[in-house]
Amino acid sequence: MIDNKKLFSIVDNLSDVIAKANDDVWQAAEVYFKEYKSADVLSKAAEEYGFVTDMGVSGIPTAFVCKWGEKGPKIGILAEYDALDALSQKPGVAEKMPAEGCPDGYPGHGCGHNSLGAGALGASIALKQYCEAEGIDAQIYFFGCPGEENGSGKVFMARDGLFDDMDICITWHPGDTNSITGVGSLANISIKYKFHGVASHAAAVPHLGRSALDACELMNVGVNYLREHIIPEARVHYSYLDAGGKAPNVVQDYACTYYFVRAPKAKTAFEITDRVDDIARGAALMTGTKLEIIHMDGLSDYIPNETLGNLMYEAFCEVGTPDYTEEEIAMAKAYTDTFDAVGLESARKQAAKEAGVDVSVYNNMFLDKNIAPYDHQPEKAMPGSTDVGDVSYCAPTAQFSAATVAVGTPGHSWQMTGQGAVSYCHKGTVNAAKVLALTALKAIDNPEIMEKAKAEHKKNCPDGYICPTDPAFMPDLEG
Repeated sequence: MIDNKKLFSIVDNLSDVIAKANDDVWQAAEVYFKEYKSADVLSKAAEEYGFVTDMGVSGIPTAFVCKWGEKGPKIGILAEYDALDALSQKPGVAEKMPAEGCPDGYPGHGCGHNSLGAGALGASIALKQYCEAEGIDAQIYFFGCPGEENGSGKVFMARDGLFDDMDICITWHPGDTNSITGVGSLANISIKYKFHGVASHAAAVPHLGRSALDACELMNVGVNYLREHIIPEARVHYSYLDAGGKAPNVVQDYACTYYFVRAPKAKTAFEITDRVDDIARGAALMTGTKLEIIHMDGLSDYIPNETLGNLMYEAFCEVGTPDYTEEEIAMAKAYTDTFDAVGLESARKQAAKEAGVDVSVYNNMFLDKNIAPYDHQPEKAMPGSTDVGDVSYCAPTAQFSAATVAVGTPGHSWQMTGQGAVSYCHKGTVNAAKVLALTALKAIDNPEIMEKAKAEHKKNCPDGYICPTDPAFMPDLEG
């Protein structure tokens, strides 16, 4: 029998630890695979409470695993802590204003990963302390996962088998509403196409040249035709990394283009990528150029585990939502006043729909107090991608969103950054730690539920995990 009051008290006693980690990582604001301070903040805090750290796993200096316990079920709690370029913002100020001492273009936590990591840390420590006090056998793995925004650190960790023997994995994400993630995400494969041609004078001897730029252009035309012949949920994006220089009177001997292929399932993304590769080969043949195809990082679609999702929803309802002061609500409203009116209306309608209430409820609700019922729809996919998907192929996985910012706050925005180190963000992060810890305890306390979750995972992933990243590819640690 789980003593919720005792568990919640343990988390509350850690609230200063969680808030400090939240703010320290927020202040560091480090981008993909450069999160040295952030990884140190989180791992050192875990070590102070008895965890043993393995730093630099999977060849990534800022990836780590903090472990406690030698027997019992293996519980993975996932942390992220990378920031985004050019999103520095002074905390608690509802107007665009870079943080003190930060020049234009300085990174900021516009996706809330500082809170994500701090909440996961708090949950891991609280779970350990509760298990120790109650004599419960468990093995807690606090996974430090860098580069979610760019680089997909979990993919490399999954490729190395770090999640394979977890009984369950759980995580969360800061946001503007409270809900369990019941839909999938898009798998994403990235590829560079390098065309090598022959340079020549474009006026005097154009017949001697073989244009790499022409090859890129022809490839793009071919992919445009391909878009009509793939499933409508799939996406193909591209950019030019190198157009061969600025001189139009030169037949360019080198050009490089960069493609993303997204689809609701990794298998489909692989199939579409094969067709894009063929189009590139055709472009090379048509232009007499040589082609180099570099399959880079990729990530899998997210597979929500219904059994764990229901358990997590049950835990969230037992935890409830934080109480906010009038001052906190006023600050949230001040941020709301800076939002685009159309975007805010859309966000409120979506929040009301998910929560099953009339939209009028959200007209004067600036910090979400509702918990949306769990809606398991794995056939649907959110338009973005996440490397949590790769974890979900390795072990039963569940995640939720918890309100840490004002309703309607756009992700990847200065408003998101500015709210990432204020009091109501701290409250939301502590609350998330309670949900994570209680979900884990419920799974430990109900072995039959854990086995059901594992059986569901096996059914959903009959072929196991197939890494979408080339075995020889390693992340760019210097870029």
